[in-house]
Amino acid sequence: MTRPRVGVAVLTMGNRPAELLALLESVARQDESAARVVVVGNGTGSLPVLPAGVDGVELPENRGVSGGRNVAWELLRTSDDVDVLVNLDDDGLLVDTDVLRRVADLYADDPGLGIVSFRIADERGRTQRRHVPRLRAGDPMRGGKVTTFLGGGHGLSMRMLEETGGWPEEFFFTHEETDLAWRALDGGWTVAYEPRLLLRHPKTSPARHAVYYRMTARNRVWLAKRHLPAPLVPVYLGVWTVLTLARTRSLAGLRAWAGGFAEGVRRPCGQRRPMRWSTVWRMARLGRPPVI
Repeated sequence: MTRPRVGVAVLTMGNRPAELLALLESVARQDESAARVVVVGNGTGSLPVLPAGVDGVELPENRGVSGGRNVAWELLRTSDDVDVLVNLDDDGLLVDTDVLRRVADLYADDPGLGIVSFRIADERGRTQRRHVPRLRAGDPMRGGKVTTFLGGGHGLSMRMLEETGGWPEEFFFTHEETDLAWRALDGGWTVAYEPRLLLRHPKTSPARHAVYYRMTARNRVWLAKRHLPAPLVPVYLGVWTVLTLARTRSLAGLRAWAGGFAEGVRRPCGQRRPMRWSTVWRMARLGRPPVI
């Protein structure tokens, strides 16, 4: 088959210009060049001066992670010269120069590969537990098939995106990766974690975002409403309610979480398309049934 052409998209809010330019420089250093590179300014007003060969799009308002990534996807669709879309966080860095070549190799070897998740590590080479996309996260160097992926660094088959319909724009932020992964799995695509694909990224907490607790709760409800067979909806939400109560130490956070949960129940979340029971079984065999 023809070697897959890899495009790169970076979403930025304009508050990390130095990190963004360092990331783009690391993309330019790759030993196999990207077919196209695009930067989407998500309500930034104006982007910094971008390197030659990098396309910039400035959105007048912040459309969230999902909305911004959909803009990048649409731009690369119209260019018709990209087979695999790599999304990278604007404060990440490609330390190795063979990342894009490895991505192309993976998709060339497996036409059924829909999503590949990068390994994310901080400046000391440490990977946070939440950055390993499986339940048994003790060894971040163990790759393989998984049921979700990391937003900070990943590759997406353009053909898979055509079938799944892209990112769930209603989500804005949090759990948009799981929504896309569940749709890909239900469509018969493979989701893989490949630790040799490294993105260096500062150590952070998702709770640094003011809307984290509310959107986490709302979007979990929406995940269940959109994708789970009816008997699994209360199980999934019940398990995550118990885990949230056990893990959250902030009363303000719990209040925001409860408000988000109620919002998710009340508000529509797009078309309901429950996954097949065969997909549920497939996810269970991969070690993460869709109840946790």
